[in-house]
Amino acid sequence: MNIDKQYFLNLAKDLLTTPSPSGYCHHIIDKVENYAKALNLDFKRTNKGNAIIEIKGNHDDYVVGLSAHVDTLGLMVRSINGNGTLNITTIGGNQSNSLIGEYCTVFTRDNKSYQGTILTTSYSSHVYDDASKKGSNFDELMIRLDERVASSSDVTALGINNGDVIAIDPKTIITENGFIKSRHIDDKISVAIIFTLIKAIKESNLELNNTIKFIISTYEEVGHGAAYIPNDIKELIAVDMGCIGKDLACTEYDVSICAKDSSGPYDYQLTSKLIEIAKKTNLNFAVDIYPYYGSDASAALRGGNDIKAALIGPGVHASHGMERTHYDACENAIKLLASYLTE
Repeated sequence: MNIDKQYFLNLAKDLLTTPSPSGYCHHIIDKVENYAKALNLDFKRTNKGNAIIEIKGNHDDYVVGLSAHVDTLGLMVRSINGNGTLNITTIGGNQSNSLIGEYCTVFTRDNKSYQGTILTTSYSSHVYDDASKKGSNFDELMIRLDERVASSSDVTALGINNGDVIAIDPKTIITENGFIKSRHIDDKISVAIIFTLIKAIKESNLELNNTIKFIISTYEEVGHGAAYIPNDIKELIAVDMGCIGKDLACTEYDVSICAKDSSGPYDYQLTSKLIEIAKKTNLNFAVDIYPYYGSDASAALRGGNDIKAALIGPGVHASHGMERTHYDACENAIKLLASYLTE
């Protein structure tokens, strides 16, 4: 099977640089639809805003689901201060201290956008004696707009109001030696992985054992991305980031297979099968437990779906902060899924 590395990298960069905090994914789902059409894939949207792509296999009586989420962490305008700065609330599990000094974009309900910078409320060490101590919670953060504003009425005159969505600049860089550095690798990289996998399967004329339904969810970071899935899906593999750190075995070059996360253990037989495939095909892989993690597969289980569920993904360093992975981890994930779906 030939993996189109440049297709993967181009797609990953396009996704990573398209703003899509949870609940604000209509623009990126439009792009996903175009990617699907370019590969002549059947594309549908749910009322919720998720996308479902179907690829026919040899058997329709046992449908396999793959999921990845295109929504990201973000922020929202909580209130507007009298001096023209913005108070913020988090969308998803941001690390507040990792946001200090980051650039961002505010999207208004009337389709305007404005640039700004995330700062602490004690934003200058020449002025505030506690400048080095602020930023550990969102009450100590604010946004300085790149506009001539000095009052709350100046801000509302721009069209900015409470409840407007804020995207954090991902600062995406792909290095010549294969590192992918960006915010929101979780989980846009997995969307690129699955599209690259589908492209490789089609171009190599490989036969799928079963019909696949690829679910791209838009509310995973807030816990209910794939709570609903089509009822003909019998098993669901969530493709999401693999964690790195503490006592975990995964690195940025491995595909991670998660045995258990905060929702409990994943399906024993399905997880074991993925481990055996990784061994047989000599992939760099790790099996780990993620204590503070939930996936689209766990959301589907909580939603009452009668499925076998598993979780895999490329190793990602510094999750929910300035993340980094390597192409090797992504290729290992592609190869694991390819073997699972075609052998």
